[in-house]
Amino acid sequence: MAKIKTKYVCTYCGFESLKWLGKCPDCNNWNTFTEEVIEKKKTKVNEIEIQNTTVFKLKDVEIQDELRLLTNIEEFDRVVGGGLMKNSVTLIGGDPGIGKSTLIMQVADSIKRKVLYVSGEESSNQIKQRADRTNISSDDIYLLTTTDVEIVIQKINEIQPELVVIDSIQTIFVSSLDNAPGTVTQIRESASLLINEAKKKGFCLILIGHVTKDGFIAGPMILEHMVDTVLFFEGDKNFNFRLIRSLKNRFGSTNEIGVFQMTDKGLLEVRNPNEIFLSETNENLSGSVVTAVMEGSRAILLEVQALTIKSNFGNPQRVATGFDLRKLSILIAVLEKRINLKLSNTNIFINMVGGIKIDDPAADLAVCCGIISSYYNLNIKPKTVLLGEVGLNGEIRSVTDIQKRISEAEKLGFKTIYIPFQNSKNLNNFKNIKVFPIKNLKDILKEIFNEKDK
Repeated sequence: MAKIKTKYVCTYCGFESLKWLGKCPDCNNWNTFTEEVIEKKKTKVNEIEIQNTTVFKLKDVEIQDELRLLTNIEEFDRVVGGGLMKNSVTLIGGDPGIGKSTLIMQVADSIKRKVLYVSGEESSNQIKQRADRTNISSDDIYLLTTTDVEIVIQKINEIQPELVVIDSIQTIFVSSLDNAPGTVTQIRESASLLINEAKKKGFCLILIGHVTKDGFIAGPMILEHMVDTVLFFEGDKNFNFRLIRSLKNRFGSTNEIGVFQMTDKGLLEVRNPNEIFLSETNENLSGSVVTAVMEGSRAILLEVQALTIKSNFGNPQRVATGFDLRKLSILIAVLEKRINLKLSNTNIFINMVGGIKIDDPAADLAVCCGIISSYYNLNIKPKTVLLGEVGLNGEIRSVTDIQKRISEAEKLGFKTIYIPFQNSKNLNNFKNIKVFPIKNLKDILKEIFNEKDK
């Protein structure tokens, strides 16, 4: 009996080694190596494919109009660039139970085209129960419960769908390989076969992927390079709202987000996110500030909450929900240095209301003013919006899309907005909102607090 030869493969980047390593020398991640069987390389050349392969001159290639499949779900279509591109491959990841399968099932129903839904995790009865709960009864959705990629390809050739959904790619395997499903080799080879079919047959392919405990899409990193679009479905399970972000998109912007609300009837589009994030704003409390952040092409007004309290222990706490903790540490240092705010023995808590995670530097000023407001227990003037990036010297630096931010604040009834001085040049005239340019933190402290509270 021949001895089975094995190798060790990094589950993150796909680096291979003949022995186990604690740290991957390629991606520098720890404890990512798993043992896999060394597969025999196929040396047989497909002569038919070689004969059918044609080489074109670049100047002779005709540009065809981009054909997209509209899902009729505006929030989803916006994120993928205006609809699913034909021949494209989309990978969507997210935490377990976040709603990935529900969303894609609704996409399959709304697209009004022939769809093959392949499930390697759930039975047809489970899928039918979800469909009934979300009122999906399309005659164009075909179900296939299998984990064998050869069977999937055979059924694709029989049904000839325009959209194929694989739920999930970690469960699909190639029977000719000795490795178990979910290993790096199986994920890579299964995805490669399905992607080749999508490119040749011209259908859209959606791969649903698991995520690791660190929040990354499971499987080798090369999987994200093989696909055209990578989407991430995120949200706090304590909230009903879900965000879908584009991390990679060959056919559109990677800055767009889609907002959904989870209900007992499935996911509903949220056309105006500002109604969510500002619905319970209390302007009569200290530490509450409203800012305007950009998420793709839309401006979202968001409430920032700050709470400061004296620490009874040696090391004060710094806790941030929805905001970068390292950025918070920098802003605290700026407040201590530039306006002499004594925060070294103060616990500081920051919360972005609604469970949204932001990385827009325009929220810096709101975070700083929220900390100051809570520290001195002073209320900020009602109907006020603060935005601007805070530099290390306490200066307020310019931000992008200032017109959209101001217009959105005006539309929602805010009366005052403070913006960076550099952004005040060549602004449109706004009738219902006053725009005040500021240069540094010291300038704004004189203006934003209620006179009666000082």
